[in-house]
Amino acid sequence: MAVEIAADIRRGNIIEHTDGQLYVVLKAESFRPGKGTPTTTIEMRRISDGIKVVNTFKTSDKLEKAFVEEVEFSYLYQEGENYIFMNTASYEQVTVPGAMVGDSAVYLQENMNVTLQMFNGEPVSITLPQRITAEIVETEPVVKGQTASGSYKPAKLDNGVRIMVPAHIDAGTRVVVNTEDGSYLERAKD
Repeated sequence: MAVEIAADIRRGNIIEHTDGQLYVVLKAESFRPGKGTPTTTIEMRRISDGIKVVNTFKTSDKLEKAFVEEVEFSYLYQEGENYIFMNTASYEQVTVPGAMVGDSAVYLQENMNVTLQMFNGEPVSITLPQRITAEIVETEPVVKGQTASGSYKPAKLDNGVRIMVPAHIDAGTRVVVNTEDGSYLERAKD
């Protein structure tokens, strides 16, 4: 186990909390007031049962960061509530519970390379690519008189996710989407 101060903890880190359980960090935000003690609020999910907790630490508090191995896997298919991934080096298949994938599941695409954090040979967390390319299947028509620079309109992607896109984007256009917050980044260049 490596010891890190709370201010250095980032999303996706695996930490061992004071109760001896492993937690995956979902969000970490530091707050530095003008007066008083700077704090870091960490939202995390317990790996064993999926329960989310939010704790606030002084930024200088020490936390135990678990040693996890990051392994490249390729997404194969969904089987019920679980997702099946294949190790790109050894071709070994791993089943990941849907609760671990969470809201990111909508961005999974066949043969997509993801990083699984493994602890004692078991997957404990998943990291998707930061950007994916998807096609717009449905969007509202451009309203006459709308300026092209500042206005956005709702659109539906081929994976069912709804995002906001610039007014000039039409159905059938391939776009790049940020998997962390579901925001439109740019028109795909392919």
